[in-house]
Amino acid sequence: MAASHHNIPSPPPPAFNGSTGFMPTRRRKMMMHMTFFWGHSTEVLFSGWPGRDNPVMYALSLLCVFVLAVLVELLSHCSFFKPGANGVAVGFLQTGLYTLRSGLSYLVMLAVMSFNGGVFLAVVAGHAVGFLLFGSRAFKKSDGSGIDRQASLPPMTCG
Repeated sequence: MAASHHNIPSPPPPAFNGSTGFMPTRRRKMMMHMTFFWGHSTEVLFSGWPGRDNPVMYALSLLCVFVLAVLVELLSHCSFFKPGANGVAVGFLQTGLYTLRSGLSYLVMLAVMSFNGGVFLAVVAGHAVGFLLFGSRAFKKSDGSGIDRQASLPPMTCG
Protein backbone atom coordinates (compact mmCIF):
# COMPACT_ATOMS: atom_id res chain seq x y z
CA MET A 1 0.00 0.00 0.00
CA ALA A 2 1.48 3.33 -1.06
CA ALA A 3 1.60 6.22 1.41
CA SER A 4 -0.40 9.25 0.39
CA HIS A 5 1.08 12.71 0.85
CA HIS A 6 -2.42 13.96 1.75
CA ASN A 7 -2.31 12.23 5.17
CA ILE A 8 0.96 13.82 6.31
CA PRO A 9 0.39 16.67 8.77
CA SER A 10 1.85 20.01 7.79
CA PRO A 11 4.23 21.83 10.13
CA PRO A 12 2.75 24.57 12.28
CA PRO A 13 2.80 28.09 10.85
CA PRO A 14 5.57 30.42 12.05
CA ALA A 15 4.85 32.60 15.06
CA PHE A 16 3.40 35.99 14.22
CA ASN A 17 4.21 39.15 16.11
CA GLY A 18 1.55 41.81 15.56
CA SER A 19 3.99 44.74 15.35
CA THR A 20 6.99 43.39 13.46
CA GLY A 21 5.57 40.53 11.48
CA PHE A 22 6.93 37.02 11.72
CA MET A 23 9.22 36.16 14.62
CA PRO A 24 12.14 33.82 14.12
CA THR A 25 11.75 30.60 16.07
CA ARG A 26 14.63 29.29 18.12
CA ARG A 27 14.95 25.55 18.26
CA ARG A 28 16.95 23.83 20.95
CA LYS A 29 17.80 20.20 20.82
CA MET A 30 17.05 19.21 24.40
CA MET A 31 16.10 15.68 25.22
CA MET A 32 13.75 15.36 28.17
CA HIS A 33 14.25 12.13 30.04
CA MET A 34 11.19 10.17 31.09
CA THR A 35 13.18 7.55 33.03
CA PHE A 36 15.91 7.94 35.62
CA PHE A 37 19.39 8.46 34.25
CA TRP A 38 22.85 9.06 35.70
CA GLY A 39 25.22 11.83 34.75
CA HIS A 40 25.95 15.47 35.35
CA SER A 41 24.67 16.76 32.00
CA THR A 42 21.19 17.72 33.13
CA GLU A 43 18.98 20.69 33.89
CA VAL A 44 17.59 21.11 37.39
CA LEU A 45 14.75 23.55 38.11
CA PHE A 46 15.88 26.27 35.67
CA SER A 47 16.78 26.27 32.00
CA GLY A 48 20.54 26.05 31.58
CA TRP A 49 21.23 25.29 35.26
CA PRO A 50 23.59 23.76 36.32
CA GLY A 51 24.98 23.83 32.79
CA ARG A 52 26.35 21.19 30.49
CA ASP A 53 29.53 19.29 31.26
CA ASN A 54 30.26 21.20 34.47
CA PRO A 55 30.62 18.75 37.38
CA VAL A 56 31.23 21.53 39.94
CA MET A 57 27.93 23.25 39.13
CA TYR A 58 26.19 19.86 39.13
CA ALA A 59 27.53 19.21 42.64
CA LEU A 60 26.29 22.66 43.67
CA SER A 61 22.83 21.87 42.31
CA LEU A 62 22.82 18.62 44.31
CA LEU A 63 23.73 20.58 47.43
CA CYS A 64 20.92 23.07 46.73
CA VAL A 65 18.22 20.41 46.39
CA PHE A 66 19.61 18.67 49.50
CA VAL A 67 19.26 21.91 51.48
CA LEU A 68 15.75 22.51 50.09
CA ALA A 69 14.68 19.05 51.32
CA VAL A 70 16.21 19.70 54.77
CA LEU A 71 14.33 23.03 54.94
CA VAL A 72 11.04 21.29 54.13
CA GLU A 73 11.65 18.94 57.06
CA LEU A 74 12.61 21.84 59.33
CA LEU A 75 9.36 23.64 58.52
CA SER A 76 7.38 20.41 58.93
CA HIS A 77 8.66 19.39 62.36
CA CYS A 78 9.73 22.44 64.35
CA SER A 79 7.68 24.62 66.65
CA PHE A 80 8.34 28.30 66.06
CA PHE A 81 5.73 29.86 68.36
CA LYS A 82 5.36 30.05 72.12
CA PRO A 83 2.11 28.86 73.69
CA GLY A 84 -0.21 31.74 74.53
CA ALA A 85 1.06 34.05 71.76
CA ASN A 86 -1.34 36.41 69.95
CA GLY A 87 -3.67 34.10 67.99
CA VAL A 88 -4.16 36.38 64.99
CA ALA A 89 -0.45 37.16 64.57
CA VAL A 90 0.47 33.50 64.98
CA GLY A 91 -2.21 32.56 62.46
CA PHE A 92 -0.74 34.89 59.84
CA LEU A 93 2.80 33.67 60.56
CA GLN A 94 1.66 30.05 60.37
CA THR A 95 0.03 30.78 57.01
CA GLY A 96 3.24 32.35 55.73
CA LEU A 97 5.34 29.41 56.91
CA TYR A 98 2.84 26.94 55.45
CA THR A 99 3.00 28.76 52.11
CA LEU A 100 6.81 28.73 52.21
CA ARG A 101 6.87 25.01 53.04
CA SER A 102 4.43 24.26 50.20
CA GLY A 103 6.49 26.26 47.71
CA LEU A 104 9.72 24.57 48.78
CA SER A 105 8.04 21.17 48.55
CA TYR A 106 6.98 21.89 44.98
CA LEU A 107 10.52 23.00 44.09
CA VAL A 108 11.87 19.73 45.49
CA MET A 109 9.27 17.81 43.48
CA LEU A 110 10.19 19.67 40.30
CA ALA A 111 13.88 18.97 40.91
CA VAL A 112 13.14 15.24 41.17
CA MET A 113 11.20 15.51 37.91
CA SER A 114 14.52 16.12 36.16
CA PHE A 115 14.75 12.29 36.45
CA ASN A 116 18.43 12.56 37.36
CA GLY A 117 19.49 9.80 39.75
CA GLY A 118 21.87 12.08 41.64
CA VAL A 119 19.18 14.70 42.20
CA PHE A 120 16.79 12.03 43.44
CA LEU A 121 19.35 10.66 45.90
CA ALA A 122 20.21 14.19 47.12
CA VAL A 123 16.53 14.89 47.80
CA VAL A 124 15.99 11.59 49.64
CA ALA A 125 19.16 12.18 51.69
CA GLY A 126 18.02 15.75 52.47
CA HIS A 127 14.65 14.53 53.72
CA ALA A 128 16.35 11.80 55.78
CA VAL A 129 18.86 14.19 57.38
CA GLY A 130 16.15 16.78 57.97
CA PHE A 131 13.90 14.24 59.65
CA LEU A 132 16.80 12.93 61.74
CA LEU A 133 17.64 16.45 62.93
CA PHE A 134 14.15 17.89 63.36
CA GLY A 135 11.57 15.08 63.38
CA SER A 136 13.10 12.15 65.23
CA ARG A 137 13.84 11.88 68.92
CA ALA A 138 17.57 11.57 68.30
CA PHE A 139 18.34 15.27 68.90
CA LYS A 140 15.26 16.45 70.81
CA LYS A 141 15.53 17.55 74.40
CA SER A 142 13.01 15.88 76.67
CA ASP A 143 11.23 17.99 79.27
CA GLY A 144 10.50 14.88 81.33
CA SER A 145 6.75 14.92 80.70
CA GLY A 146 6.90 12.27 77.98
CA ILE A 147 4.82 14.50 75.70
CA ASP A 148 6.25 15.58 72.35
CA ARG A 149 5.85 19.24 71.41
CA GLN A 150 3.67 19.77 68.37
CA ALA A 151 5.09 21.37 65.25
CA SER A 152 3.85 24.83 64.31
CA LEU A 153 2.47 23.60 60.99
CA PRO A 154 0.10 20.73 60.29
CA PRO A 155 1.68 17.54 58.91
CA MET A 156 1.93 17.10 55.15
CA THR A 157 -0.65 14.34 54.70
CA CYS A 158 -3.28 13.54 52.14
CA GLY A 159 -5.96 12.42 54.56
